[in-house]
Amino acid sequence: MLTLNQHHRDETGLPIDAQIELRARVDALNTQFRHFGTSYFLEAMLTRGLFDRVAMVSSFGADSAVLLHLIAHIDRDLPVLFIDTRLLFEETLAYQQQLAEHLGLTNVQIVHVSDHTIQAQDPYGALRFSDPDACCNLRKTDVLNTALCGYDAWITGRKRHQAQSRQGLHYFDADADTGRIKINPLIDWKPARIAAHLERHNLPRHPLVAKGYPSIGCAPCTSPIQHGEDIRAGRWRGTEKTECGLHNASLPKGTRT
Repeated sequence: MLTLNQHHRDETGLPIDAQIELRARVDALNTQFRHFGTSYFLEAMLTRGLFDRVAMVSSFGADSAVLLHLIAHIDRDLPVLFIDTRLLFEETLAYQQQLAEHLGLTNVQIVHVSDHTIQAQDPYGALRFSDPDACCNLRKTDVLNTALCGYDAWITGRKRHQAQSRQGLHYFDADADTGRIKINPLIDWKPARIAAHLERHNLPRHPLVAKGYPSIGCAPCTSPIQHGEDIRAGRWRGTEKTECGLHNASLPKGTRT
C-alpha cells in the first residue's frame, strides 16, 4: 500500500515520494502483464490478490457490455460502480438494469451527487452551459472519488482507438491525485472486435447505438454523429472539451516497455 502522508508535494497533490513509488509500480505491472491476453489479464487482476480492493467503473454505455461480460465470467459479485449524473438518457438508465440482469451482476452500486449538493451548486441544471468542466466535477468526478474511497485500483473500459488522448494507454496507469491505479483491460480492442464479441455472445446493445450514438454520456451534452466523424465527436460538440474529468489526472509517464 502507498503511504500518502509525506509532506513534499507538487502540483498534482500527490506526495513526491508516493509519486515515485506509484510510477515504479505502474511501470513494473505494465512490464509484467504486457503480453497477457484480455481474459487471462482480467483473471489475474481479480484472482491473484495484486490489489487489496478493486472495483469496476462502468457507464453502461455503447461498448460497456463487452467488459462487463468478461468480468461476469470471473466474478459476478465484483463491485460495479455506475454514476448516475441525474442528466443521463432514460435509455441508459433502462439499459443499466437490463444488462446487469442479463449478466447476473450482483453488486452494481448506483452512485450520485446528493440532492442537497445539487440544490446548492446547480439548482437549475444550467452549470453545464457556463462551466461544463465544473458540471462534470460536480456530477461525476467528485462522486466517483467518494465512491472509490477504500479501493486501491479500479477497472475502466478505455480503449486506444477512442481518442487521440487515449492512444498512449497501457494496461495500467495512475491517478495523480488519489494514488489509485487504473486498470485498462480493453486498450487494444478495436470496433470490429467489439462488435464481433457482442454478436457472438448475443449481448444486449445500448438502444442509442442504432440511432447514431457510438459514445454516450449525459443527454444534454451528447449528440449523434454523422458518417465519417470521430466516434466521440458527439460528446460536448462545439467545445474543446474531450474528457469528463475521470481520466485527466495522471502521473507523468515513466519508462514504458
